[in-house]
Amino acid sequence: MTMQSLLSRLVLTGAMIGLIPANGAHAQSDSALAQQANPLLYALAWKQTSAEYRALYHQGFNIARLHVQNALAQQQPGDKPLAVITDVDDTVLHVLSYWGHLVNSNKDFFEDPVWDQWIGLNLMSAAPGALEFLQFCETNNVEVFYVTSRDQGEPTLSIALSNLQSVGAPFVDEEHVTVLRESSNKEIRQNEIMQSHNVVVMLGDNLNDFRRKYYIRGDIDGRIAAMEEDKHLFGMQYVMFPNPTDGHWLAAIFGESEPPASAENREILRQAATRSAWDGEVQP
Repeated sequence: MTMQSLLSRLVLTGAMIGLIPANGAHAQSDSALAQQANPLLYALAWKQTSAEYRALYHQGFNIARLHVQNALAQQQPGDKPLAVITDVDDTVLHVLSYWGHLVNSNKDFFEDPVWDQWIGLNLMSAAPGALEFLQFCETNNVEVFYVTSRDQGEPTLSIALSNLQSVGAPFVDEEHVTVLRESSNKEIRQNEIMQSHNVVVMLGDNLNDFRRKYYIRGDIDGRIAAMEEDKHLFGMQYVMFPNPTDGHWLAAIFGESEPPASAENREILRQAATRSAWDGEVQP
């Protein structure tokens, strides 16, 4: 059998069992391969399907409720009114269909134009346990202040109000909803609320939702160290919710929280994912 006939037979056999097409081209298109290799898949599959993801939200809101109940029990006449400060996206609102759309569009990094188009459609849902907690606050005259960083131009505030109203959240008005279009520094508004209210607890999916000191670019270890300095505050003054798809943890890796999709950034992401890695060598 000649080498040429052998190769032809191998190609034919491969095509028959579905390994490679008869023309010798790759078995799948570059687009399909890119979709399967999308680095969002594990994180997003977890967010979309796992009971554990939802349990962490219920846990967070249960913890927050315990703190509010305790504050109500200790409140005295003449005290400042009680309040809760919360982030919006991935804290009280879930934006899962946005991420699913990115994956179906073969995108593997956050894209502002897609987000700006999606966010006005009111396709988000309330996070598990969010409405029960927010309504408990409303029933007990504990004000809820929403502080979020978004920028969809002039309609930004009205879109945020509509998003929250669409899931039935309370305290949705211009007094209680603050949208920061030109900054992610929430501390200024948080401090204003603290002047007039006794803030029982703060909720967020991002360290920067609590204090600006955690907004550290390009320094993974420095950001972790800043958090460790305040580890006694988590579960107490701060309630953190999980978000493995976006946030300022990416700024510690890339230097920016919304890095562009590129081969270079995919390699940086791979390096971050393998900071600690076994070399795979089996010892005798």
